[in-house]
Amino acid sequence: MSPRGDARTEPRGDGGGGAPRLADIAAQAGVSEATVSRVLNGKAGVAGPTRTRVLAALDVLGYERPVRLKRRSAGLVGLVIPELTNPIFPAFAQVIEQVLAGHGYTPVLCTQMPGGATEDELVEQLEERGVTGIVFLSGLHADTSADPSRYVHLASRGVPFVLINGFNEHIDAHFVSPDDRSAARMAVRHLVELGHERIGLAIGPTRYVPSRRKAEGFTAALRSLLGVGTEEAELRVQQTLFGVEGGHAAAGTLLDQGCTGIVCASDLMALGAIRAVRGRGLDVPRDVSVVGFDDSPLIAFTDPPLTTVRQPVQAMATAAVDALLEEIDGNPVQRTEFVFQPELVVRGSTAQRR
Repeated sequence: MSPRGDARTEPRGDGGGGAPRLADIAAQAGVSEATVSRVLNGKAGVAGPTRTRVLAALDVLGYERPVRLKRRSAGLVGLVIPELTNPIFPAFAQVIEQVLAGHGYTPVLCTQMPGGATEDELVEQLEERGVTGIVFLSGLHADTSADPSRYVHLASRGVPFVLINGFNEHIDAHFVSPDDRSAARMAVRHLVELGHERIGLAIGPTRYVPSRRKAEGFTAALRSLLGVGTEEAELRVQQTLFGVEGGHAAAGTLLDQGCTGIVCASDLMALGAIRAVRGRGLDVPRDVSVVGFDDSPLIAFTDPPLTTVRQPVQAMATAAVDALLEEIDGNPVQRTEFVFQPELVVRGSTAQRR
């Protein structure tokens, strides 16, 4: 079969870079030659995952898929995220793109890197390209100081969208969030059970909904679990910049307050906190325990492996895409906030207080 030939003709290798043989495809896909033949000829009786492996084998071997097997895109869906340097955002993007592709949609990734396009500019570009819908991850909807009318106007133009990580009651849309208050409470409870009494929180600016909710859950946990007064509990909350540097700065202040346990609003901030602890000649977890948030890829391999509160990325991303596709299909589900429960993952950065 030539690269553009009829799929009903079996491919034959010619030893000179021609089309691969059935055996080559079967070996690459890990299936039988009969299965490959059925897929190439568009016959039934092949499971979806197996069919996908065969098509992937064609791609790997550099063979152009027969026209009848080429999937036509159901449309473009924009994915607007803040950045790619924080590993939790690529983790979300990967799942969202996989789910969209599984439904036949082509994802268009847009990032708001420093000095690049703003969220509004990215949305305008996506609309110019005729996107079917948009997924916003940790966008301006999470910033209580931002004008929510941009999303009202987007809806009025007939563009379906869904918002992840950040709820705004003034926006009539689908929201998908982790339970940030619960995340902070379970982190504090873990440290209290290890004997820590002076516990601090490093978060980003509280104008962001996730930060505000974590602070609320944290102070409530200090009051209920340790009997800390409201004023003192609020002093244990250090607002800082997102990222490693912010975590380092906040941890320094909390260490000055005598904290032996530090809860961080992200894994990157937790890495900064660990660096601050070590900068003072102290050890994690022997002297100070540190808890992160997200359970970003590779975070289990840090030194020490980071105890963190896992954000349910797979479930959240899938729910967001499902809600968006229902909206696109004209069958909108209830426009509300879908809240997902996080999970505490205990590793080596927390230990019994000495």
